[in-house]
Amino acid sequence: MLAETTNAFPDNKNRLFRTLGQHRPPPRRVRHHSLAQRWWRTLPDALSPTQAQAHLDAFCARVGDSRRRMRAGEATTVGALAEAEPLRPPPALPYPATVAVTRTVSAQALVAYRGNRYSVPPGLAGTTVQVAHRLGAATLDIAAGAVVLARHHREPDGAGAIVRDTGHVVALEKAVLAAFTDRAPCRAKVRRPPSAAALAEADRLRGARPAPGEHVVVDLAQYVAATTADRDATEEQS
Repeated sequence: MLAETTNAFPDNKNRLFRTLGQHRPPPRRVRHHSLAQRWWRTLPDALSPTQAQAHLDAFCARVGDSRRRMRAGEATTVGALAEAEPLRPPPALPYPATVAVTRTVSAQALVAYRGNRYSVPPGLAGTTVQVAHRLGAATLDIAAGAVVLARHHREPDGAGAIVRDTGHVVALEKAVLAAFTDRAPCRAKVRRPPSAAALAEADRLRGARPAPGEHVVVDLAQYVAATTADRDATEEQS
């Protein structure tokens, strides 16, 4: 608890005081909190968050739990009252929440989830599916809409495992063998020069061009006139 609090609020002691008090005194200003006066101000600076948490636990057991209280006219302590509280045992299983994400099936009929890949039936490449994992469960489901396509044992996150169902492997092998053929391979592509009709169509798309043998004559007089006009304009400005 201390490590999480100091990481989230490293410079805010007021919030730290509100978070760390396991045995809180009556409401008062935070600067008068017993935890601030008797523990935080005496805490060595060189302690790590783990060491500070152990130091706080020892302080609460030594000082906090020994505070006296009166119940039904009898003297007792905070620690004794805490031990006598009828608390329920913690649940055996985590809260039944389900984590669901959207994934796309690869060309190898695999779906990626948290560093691992899980198989689905062949023929679904490019299909969007939903991967659902219930917290605490050892399996995950891959579904397309309301149809569950596969259910696998969930591997540890980031293990890089490829989990394939035996039925999916057999179906994928059958699909590959069914696509196999003993026909002759396709002939290599033959590169042929463009025909006269193709060249004519290209000319039409690009616009008319000179016929073979014709040369475009460039009139340099136009270039000289343009250069002279630019030079005269520059001299007038200067």
